[in-house]
Amino acid sequence: PPPFCPPSHEVLRDSDTSPGNMDIDLLNPDAKEERSKHKLKRMIQSPNSFFMDVKCPGCLQITTVYSHAQTVVLCGNCNQMLCQPTGGLARLTEGCSFRKK
Repeated sequence: PPPFCPPSHEVLRDSDTSPGNMDIDLLNPDAKEERSKHKLKRMIQSPNSFFMDVKCPGCLQITTVYSHAQTVVLCGNCNQMLCQPTGGLARLTEGCSFRKK
């Protein structure tokens, strides 16, 4: 006979542990779930940062800016502030449009 088992534990049968009865699909993870994971815990490691083209609302010149910029980024033509640093992602100035590169 097996050693003492507390009554709260159920005995597993072969049918409970058969392959193919997984709760989640490991080969096709949910995209929303993958994005929320830490950058090193994703199935395919990828950074959270990116470069973006930011269009100045004043002179419409396009400037390349890092998403996690740690300094204020100014427009080359009109010296208007394009983004300001925060703890993580840089905050774009109101009226600036951007696209990921």
